[in-house]
Amino acid sequence: MSRWRLIYSIKLGLSKILILTFFLFLPSHLYSQQETSIEDMEKEYENSGAKKNDLSILYELSNEITEPNKKVKYSQELVRIAKAKDCTKYVFAGYFQLGNAYQVKGDYSKALESYFNAAENTDSDRELGQIKLVTGDVYSLSKNFERSVKYYDEAIQYFRGAQDAQDSTYLGSGLFNAGDGYLKNNQLDKAFSYIQEAGLIFDKLDFVKGAAYCVGTLGLIYAKQGENEKAEENIQDAIQKLEKEEDYAPICEFLTAMADIYTEKNDEAKALEFALLSRELATAYGFKNEIIESNLKLSEIYEKTGNIPESYRYYKEFIIYRDSVINVETAQSIAGLRADYEVDQKQAEFDLLNEKQKNQQLVLISIAVALFLLGLLAFGLYRRNRFINKTSAIIEKERNRSDRLLLNILPEETAKELKKNGKVKAQKFASVTVLFADFKRFTLVAEKLTPERLIKTVDYYFSQFDRIMDKHGVEKIKTIGDSYMAASGLPFPSHDHASRILKAAFEMTEFVQETKDKALFDDADFEVRIGLNSGPVVAGVVGIKKFAYDIWGDTVNIAARMESHSEIGRINISENTYELIKHEFHCEYRGEVEVKNQRILKMYYVNAVKENIDKKAV
Repeated sequence: MSRWRLIYSIKLGLSKILILTFFLFLPSHLYSQQETSIEDMEKEYENSGAKKNDLSILYELSNEITEPNKKVKYSQELVRIAKAKDCTKYVFAGYFQLGNAYQVKGDYSKALESYFNAAENTDSDRELGQIKLVTGDVYSLSKNFERSVKYYDEAIQYFRGAQDAQDSTYLGSGLFNAGDGYLKNNQLDKAFSYIQEAGLIFDKLDFVKGAAYCVGTLGLIYAKQGENEKAEENIQDAIQKLEKEEDYAPICEFLTAMADIYTEKNDEAKALEFALLSRELATAYGFKNEIIESNLKLSEIYEKTGNIPESYRYYKEFIIYRDSVINVETAQSIAGLRADYEVDQKQAEFDLLNEKQKNQQLVLISIAVALFLLGLLAFGLYRRNRFINKTSAIIEKERNRSDRLLLNILPEETAKELKKNGKVKAQKFASVTVLFADFKRFTLVAEKLTPERLIKTVDYYFSQFDRIMDKHGVEKIKTIGDSYMAASGLPFPSHDHASRILKAAFEMTEFVQETKDKALFDDADFEVRIGLNSGPVVAGVVGIKKFAYDIWGDTVNIAARMESHSEIGRINISENTYELIKHEFHCEYRGEVEVKNQRILKMYYVNAVKENIDKKAV
């Protein structure tokens, strides 16, 4: 099969995804899975009081169940009962599976704690080697590659001189993961050596997928070394093997790498083909991280070719998908924000100065033996009090300024929580309405304006949009390029959130039309289209610099889809919003649109408030 036929056969042959994950199995002296299904075993365990203390059943449940919350439950139960029975091998097994469950949930600190507890309950070199491997995995997932390769190297030493296929598999996995860590640290020589050795082991074990990963990763190393021909040959070989195994997630990554190679060769046409195929494949199977990377790569390629509108479109898609996969609670736990940090630092310096002056006062009093010295002391105290009052006024002014700036970028309750606790707890809102507004032909108009003129024009429109949001009690979220995003029903839930934001949307369209009619910006004749959707979202603050209040969830993505399917001067809403406002507004059904997970949603144009139409009829 030729290279191009191979690539496009992937597109034609998509049917069912099979993703390989490296699982480290427990030692052979533990029990194997029984013939009954895991669902039957779970029902039998829950319904039978006599089997509540059966360690073998608990082990099977904790080992085989993949749903993380259930895995945590049964693993903790296994540890508790095994400790009561003083059965060390099951204590180890329970902690090990508990760590695996927390790793899947993204709670890396608890995962590490569980793995370390497992290590304290075994003397087996093989089991200690397993612990080193999964600990390295946790640090790798946390992007701490320097520490991850340290644990991988320690694990590798346990499995050197492997006596059986199982130990050889552990050794190959450790070598591959360590090599991947060295690659991410840009230590290419070490990465090449480790990946190459892992590939030889997987070939000997006839482990096709593992060998294919090694071949493809060696291709990535060749690409970083500038050896594009070798890189292309290896990556094509890996893609061919993984296609036969129906393992499509790494294929997406390798296709994006091929796009990089052809970009380096200045062959943007082929680079685009690979990047587009990677995006199409990732979208078909819902690989969000690969969708993010392919959108960013397409934006870079189109920018290089001078196709700014397409570059902007894919960059916008990159932003939307990137925001939708942010883990808010994890981000919050590492942020540690303190909005008035600088003011607090000034206060600390002032307190230190005040303490020094008190000590000086005591010294002066102790040595004062004459009215002359007391007079000098009184004068000094007078000057000190003036200094304290002046400094306190400056600090109070700075604190008030910090508060005003904070309230300008965060909701009031969120700002108070941030100042009090140093961080903000993520909140889930069951029902809000999200608005997206976008200027039609913005890129074409922007190309004709100077940067100063463009910023002045956009600021004029967005400032008025801000005033409209304040008027109707709607929370502005952010702007992305020429897109304006707002939400109603948060941070304080309300029953009429959809109605209020719709009224704001009508006022936005009226303002844009009035500006156009008055010809205030002849060279920037902007026209707006608006989309809305209602549903649940998660809201919070992320980051440690230039932090901002933001929202995430499918509700946000669908609102963006409603905007992209709207027309100039119109307000396009989903059926979710329609059900909330249909008794108050006149709406016009306009068809259906496919959204995430192949769901179909109806769309409606909102024409006017019913009472306004009724008054005109009278």
